[in-house]
Formats: sequence, C-alpha cells, structure tokens
Amino acid sequence: RSMASKRVFNLRNRQDIEEINKILLCEEEQEQFEENIGTSESGNAEIGGGDSNIAQGSDIIAEQKEPLLVPAKRFFKKVNYKKLLRKRLPCLQWLPEYTVAKCLQDILAGFSVGLTEVPQGIAYAVVAGLEPQYGLYSAFLGCFMYTLFGSCKDVNIGPTAIMAMMLQQHVQKFGPDGAILLSFLTGIIVTALGILNLGFVVQFFSFPVIAGFTSAAAVQIASTQLTSLLGIRQKGNEFLEAMETVFNHLDDVTLWDSVLGCICIIILLLMKQLSRFGSMKTNPDWSPRRNMLGRVYWILSLARNALVVVIGSIMAYIFEINGQEPFILTGNITSGLPDLRVPVFDITYNNETYTFGEVISSFGASTAFLPMICILEAVAIAKAFSKGKQVDATQEMLVVGISNFLGSFVSSMPVTGSFTRSAVNNASGVQTQFGGSITGTLVLLALALLTSTFYYIPKTVLAAVIICAMINLFEYEAIPLLWKTKKLDLIPFFVTLFACIFIGLEYGILIGIASNIAFILYSSLRPPIAIDKEKLPEGEIFVVTPKRGLQFPAAEYIKERILKDCNCPKSTVVVDGKYINCIDATVGRNFKSLVTDLSLRDQVVIFWNFKPSVKSVCTGIDQKMHQYFRDGNLDDIIDNPALNRYNSDVYTIQ
Repeated sequence: RSMASKRVFNLRNRQDIEEINKILLCEEEQEQFEENIGTSESGNAEIGGGDSNIAQGSDIIAEQKEPLLVPAKRFFKKVNYKKLLRKRLPCLQWLPEYTVAKCLQDILAGFSVGLTEVPQGIAYAVVAGLEPQYGLYSAFLGCFMYTLFGSCKDVNIGPTAIMAMMLQQHVQKFGPDGAILLSFLTGIIVTALGILNLGFVVQFFSFPVIAGFTSAAAVQIASTQLTSLLGIRQKGNEFLEAMETVFNHLDDVTLWDSVLGCICIIILLLMKQLSRFGSMKTNPDWSPRRNMLGRVYWILSLARNALVVVIGSIMAYIFEINGQEPFILTGNITSGLPDLRVPVFDITYNNETYTFGEVISSFGASTAFLPMICILEAVAIAKAFSKGKQVDATQEMLVVGISNFLGSFVSSMPVTGSFTRSAVNNASGVQTQFGGSITGTLVLLALALLTSTFYYIPKTVLAAVIICAMINLFEYEAIPLLWKTKKLDLIPFFVTLFACIFIGLEYGILIGIASNIAFILYSSLRPPIAIDKEKLPEGEIFVVTPKRGLQFPAAEYIKERILKDCNCPKSTVVVDGKYINCIDATVGRNFKSLVTDLSLRDQVVIFWNFKPSVKSVCTGIDQKMHQYFRDGNLDDIIDNPALNRYNSDVYTIQ
C-alpha cells in the first residue's frame, strides 16, 4: 500500500492525482499519500505535458490494479471470517463446551430417535414405491450433516411421509433413479435459495393452505396403505384409485393380514398414550418406584413402532419355519451400505430410456414444490423447537440443501425435517446436535447387520405404522381454530384439502395458494370503508374513513362508494386518511377526479389527516390539489363556521 503513493500517474496536474487517489485509496492509504505528496509533485514535473508523455505514462498505468478490485478488497477485508465460520459451522459453538454428561444424554436421545427412524424409513420407502432399503439410505446422511451444519439441537433430517407421497408418481415412471435425481435437484435448488437468502418464498404458504395440504397428504398416504393393511396385492397410488382398488378386490382380502394390521393399529394408538404416564425426567412428587415405572412407560411409547415391527417379524418367522405363510412379507432387501455413485441423468427404466430433458419435463411442478416443502418443513420445525431463540432460516436451508445434494450420491430420496422424530429428540432430552450422529450410526448398523431380518416384516405391519403416523399428521385442530378466528380462512383450507385429495398434491397446493391470493386481491379490491353522516341545520357532513391502505385495484371502488353514499347537494365530504400510509398514481388521479365530480354536485371535499407521502402523490398529479388537504381538528377545518354537533343525527354506513 505504501508503494501506491510513489507510483507516477500520467495526468495533467496535481488536482487530478489527488481526486483519483481519494476514490481508490482507503483512509490509511490516503494519509500515506499525503505524507509522500512531494514525490508525486516531482514526478509530475518530470513528466510534463504533451502526447508523447501520455504514451510514455500509459505503461505505468497498465501496471496498476484494476480500480474495480479495490471495493472488493475492502469488502473482504471487513469480513469477520472467524464469526462467519462459527455461524455457518454451528458445531464450533457447542464442541468446546461439550462434556461427558452431555454425550451420554445425546447417546440416549440418538438411540431413541433411531428406534423411530429405522421403521419409519422402511415404511416411507414403501409409500414412495421404492424398495425398503432406500428409506434407510435416506435416513443416515442428513443426521451427520445436521451435526455439522444444523443450528437447532432437536431437529432430525430424514425421509418424511409427505416427501415420499410426492415422489410416488415419479418412482412409478422412472424407478429409484428418478427419486435419486429429484434429491440431487432439490439439494441444488434449496442450497441456491439459501445462499441467495430467498427463503421468503415460503411465506406465500399461509396456515390454511399448509394445514389443508398436510391433512390431504395424510388422507392420501393412509388411503394408499389400505390395500397392504387388508392383504390385497394390487396397489392404489392415489385416494380415488386406492378406494376403487379396495372395493373392486374385496374378495381378495386376506383374513390374517387384516387381523394383524388392525391389532397393530390398536396397539400403536394405545402405546402412544403411555407417554402421558411418564417421562425421562424425575418427578419429585413420585416415589422412586413410580419414577422408574414412568421411564419404562415413556420408553415403551417411544419405541412402539420398532416393537410392533420386531414382534410382527418374529411371528412371521415362526410361522415360516413351521411351513405356514399367513402374511404377505416385505421380501428380499439388498443388504449392506449403499454404493457411492453419481446420480443418473439419462434414466432407463422398464426398457425405456428418458433423456434428462424428458425427465425434467415429466417432473413438472415437483421440481419447484419439493424444494419449497423441504424449506417449509425444516424451517417450521426449527422454529417450533427454538424455545424463543432466533432461527437462522438461511442456515436451515443450507443444511437441508447439502443433505439432499450429498444424499443423492448414496441413493437417497429427498429428505427434510421430521416433526415426529424431532419431537422424540426433544422429549429424550438431547443436549446438542451430536445426537443426530448417534441416530445416523444406528441406521448404518441396521443397514450393515439387520437387512436380512427385514425380509420377515409383514407388509400389513408397515401399513399399520404408516396409518397411525397419518392419524397424528392430520390437522384436526385447524378447523375449530379457523372457525373461531376467521371463518373465511376455512375456504382456502377446504379448497386446498379437496384439490390435493382429488387432483394431486402439487396442483392442489397451487390451487390452494391461488385461492388464498384471490382473497387477498379481493380485500385489496374492496377495502372496508366507514361513512359517518352528520345531519345539521346548516348542512350535512360525510366523514369517509378507508380502513386500510389504498392501491390501484380499489381506486374506482372508493370513488364510486363516495359518489353513491354521499349523494347530498351542498354537503361537505371529509376523507379521513389516518389509515392510509401510501397510494399509487391511479388512486391519486381518482382523488382528483373525485374532487371534480363532487364540485359539479355543489359539494365540498376535504382530505384530512393524510400523510406527506400521500399528499406528494396527489400534488404531483395536479398542484392545485394541495388546497384540499387539511390537518388539525375537524371542527376547525370545516368551511362551515356555524358547525355544531349538538343534537346531530349520526349513523354509520359499512
């Protein structure tokens, strides 16, 4: 930097030299330049003027660094890399304070979540139409990634029911490679959105739309499992198709599958209630024996899915060694860890080859909505378990994106945050994100050692696990909540619910968002307006109060309302703008037109309590508009000095 002031610039005079250096040099460089200004002056004298000197100096200028690089240097100089690294690698925050006690608690929590994740991973792979091992391929990498990059200790990343359901139609056409490619694309899109801080796009998903979508997904998923629950070998991939398959194949229902499936559902629902009678925390009001019993109840409730799967598998194995096969079994599962390979872009499945362009075209809306659902679930779950702490949505998006991108290299289907497993993690008393590594290790051990035993899992047991999960997923409380708060919100809820059930999840949520936006646009088109009329001996006064801001869709509406409801000659119309923060040019032009129309009816108009920004828009259209704007007390600004509100007849038009 000190050499910068000693270099000779080919310029005409000293003033130009100083001006250039003020732009290119930071403050400390400028001080150094002023100390060495004498060098610059002597160099300038040697150069002199003339075209020959300009050519001579051009070689020196070429040696200088590009001016555009200077702002970049300043930016990178100001970046606190240590703080940035701790922010983007949250593990650096909790690792220095990690203790043995925290580690033991994380091991217990990670093991508890693993008991839920293994059976759920297998079940959700079945929902997606994949072989069971793909559910386990999807269940471990996200756990390790969240240990490094996750910002909320309770969140678990892995396969979910909704993501599996949205994959189903694509797996049916493209097979496992289609699911893996979607994971790859989802990872790239979510990571890019995180880097660009574009997570706000999920704010277009309102609560009624999300609740309707989640409930519809629960209905869709549960209905597709009815065939497996009843032992029917034919499948139905959507609600209507599943119902049709069940009713058309009632003769194919197998007794023992149906009995086992129904018993499993009853057991799972009852065991879920056991958590109400205990927890891992010691209750001082209970005896030591009661506290121990409470922990047993809690563990049984937590491990209910794994217990049902294990008991069902043991029963199937016992029947088989005795030469009986009363249940339809899962069958052979590829053992061992997944191969590390690049996702396939040109897919060949069922003797048909699809180019990458054809695959993307077939994915359609899923290419956009899978990343949106990933972000929505992950950020919502992190906020739910943040306990008042600020959630870095960008960091959550990055970790989900990285998990999907890297997961595609180990044959993973798209993953995101799981509310069920995150709740288990929280209830287990997890202390840090290291609990996720324990869960991931347990899944890897299951892949390496237990895949041969998965052969004996009855499909009806997996169906029971999925159906019970969907019973808890349905948003029962949304309907009474919306009824109590705002009944109109029930319309987008039910529109989304029925559209997702009967048309499909991707297009159903699009229709739900469109219906919600239609309500927003309608409220913008027809804003509420209160008109107070005061009838006095000297004349009538109308006080018009728009209850919200005005934009161009409402411009004609407010003018028509005033002309219609304030139709009284020789009266005064006061437009109260206390709720109007801004207007556009269309509204401003309509205000001017309103003044003209009311003047033709021999009415006086006053714009009262308007903000300066609103006034500037109107005066920008016509300078004469400033005379109609008034501030202060209403009694003082009315042009009728005989105004007296005593014995006035006041009523409101809504």
